[in-house]
Amino acid sequence: MTTVTASNLKTSHSDILGRVRYGHERITVTYHGKEIAAVVPMEDARLLEKLEEMLDALDALEAIHEAERDGTISLAELRAHLGR
Repeated sequence: MTTVTASNLKTSHSDILGRVRYGHERITVTYHGKEIAAVVPMEDARLLEKLEEMLDALDALEAIHEAERDGTISLAELRAHLGR
């Protein structure tokens, strides 16, 4: 992945955005030598969002299966357990 500094991004944003848009490059932005952001094509960002949604759905299914397997407790029972 190509890396640019934040100041380079500021002065060359049109070129960098063109490389992302037309060249489908992924560009890492650094600030004081540390990676702080990435400029990526929208299709990459949308794919990342879809992957996050899929992982959330898998986590929800796992929680449902755990509740079915182990049972659940009421809010009152949870409060009592936590001493509230």
